[in-house]
Amino acid sequence: MATRSQTAAVLLAGALTLAACGSGGTSQSPAASGGAGKTLVIDTSFDLKTADPGRTYEPTGLIVGKAVYETLLTFDGADVTKPVPALAESYELGEDGKTLTLKLKKGATFADGSPVTADDVVFSLTRVRDMKGTPSFLLDGVEVAKTDDSTITLTSKAANPALPYILPNPALGIINSKLAKQHGATTDPQDKAEQWLNSASAGSGPYTIESFNVSSQVTLKANPKYYGTKPAYDKVVLRNVEAATQKLNVSRGDSQVALNLSGDQVSGMPATLQVKKTASANVIFLLANQDSAISKTTPNAKFVEAVRKGVDYAGLLELAGEGSAQAPGVIPSQILGALPPEQGAKRDVEGAKAALAASGLSNPTVKLEYPSELTVNGLSFQPLAERIQANLKEVGITVDLQPAPVTTALDNYRNGKEEMGLWYWGPDYPDPSDYLAFLPGKLVGLRAGWKAGAAKEIEAAGEKAATAIGDDARKAAYAGVQTELNASGPFIPLIQPSQNIVTAGSVTGLEYHPVWTVDVADLGAK
Repeated sequence: MATRSQTAAVLLAGALTLAACGSGGTSQSPAASGGAGKTLVIDTSFDLKTADPGRTYEPTGLIVGKAVYETLLTFDGADVTKPVPALAESYELGEDGKTLTLKLKKGATFADGSPVTADDVVFSLTRVRDMKGTPSFLLDGVEVAKTDDSTITLTSKAANPALPYILPNPALGIINSKLAKQHGATTDPQDKAEQWLNSASAGSGPYTIESFNVSSQVTLKANPKYYGTKPAYDKVVLRNVEAATQKLNVSRGDSQVALNLSGDQVSGMPATLQVKKTASANVIFLLANQDSAISKTTPNAKFVEAVRKGVDYAGLLELAGEGSAQAPGVIPSQILGALPPEQGAKRDVEGAKAALAASGLSNPTVKLEYPSELTVNGLSFQPLAERIQANLKEVGITVDLQPAPVTTALDNYRNGKEEMGLWYWGPDYPDPSDYLAFLPGKLVGLRAGWKAGAAKEIEAAGEKAATAIGDDARKAAYAGVQTELNASGPFIPLIQPSQNIVTAGSVTGLEYHPVWTVDVADLGAK
């Protein structure tokens, strides 16, 4: 996802990720098998631009970054509700939420054997923030300082309780500053270390980069100087392969992991393979534009109510396949503050017809725009749009489907020009504050023509949630924001499509993660 003000969370990292078409070939497949000291081959659809942690924000890059670089904090397996120590042995958020103090772990070393220091941390984080790469927004307004040789203090201008949830992002991996500076690394936009970082390893992670090609293959090898638990595999090969070939390769043993298969593709897999199906953290939603210059129909609150009640959510789940889940709100189920499933909207055709009658609109026709070639977790937008069209026809609303190439559709969406839109949002970081973008005057709110001041109660609730401190207070505040959004906002959360990952029977320890998809160092062999 590009910069916060541009893509920030809508798409291209998450979406084009899964839309990316691979080479389709199997390339040079190393002999791979499941024992310790062997090679693990992972097939995925590449969305990859760089191995420089300070510039990476694409999903394939985050898989690589997680393996090669360590962050101050991380998450335990798939649990994103509580950050845990990594390079930092402990952390403490001040009572006002503005100061985060981290104590560094002793004994951590970079791939060249040199120790990880507080100076490396300050340089790395300052570099990400100030060289203005894609992930710079993660540390907007955050000052980074060394208190002493083992203590780092991060200070935000306003309460920033999301910061511990942001720090695990592989883009905030700590680099060997002395080595990186020798190859052009700086803490400003003149930084020239990216080319070197695409072939070298300046991190403290369990793997180092052996070879790196953004369009075909990345090979990682175990870091012989890693101070932590040694990874099970000596080598990990990530290959850029289209979904149909991923299925073929994993079925015949040419690969051990396939990351991008649809629900249909994973049905009927051989019993020797393991299939992990879990709701992804991507939320597919409808928007109804609130700008009367764009539409005379969609700003009508009763029209939006008719759409909300007219959609057949259970039918959409059938299309999405096993492992998918209804999205009760804009925050996905994995993240603190998500609404419980029972708060999800339910189809009520008679209620929808009554709302439409109360709207004063007679047999309205609306245009629904969506990206034609985009798939999310193997799910195409086209059948979803067709199902929504059929659902709303039963209510008395005619939906004119307007598919467009993703670049065209994305421009209209970002510029707030769609009458109705079908899109999705994947988390920049697994914290509910990332979803305040759906409020009036904010990034996604403006894409729905929802200007600041349009819903003052919801805006006030959002401001309160942003500064709430403590899990219980934050959970309640964000649940309240979503309840109000569902009652009177222009967004209709639909589903979280399934993330389907297939592995060989020999692979153990795989957990789907909404930020880095899979932690290759956690994978074991039997």
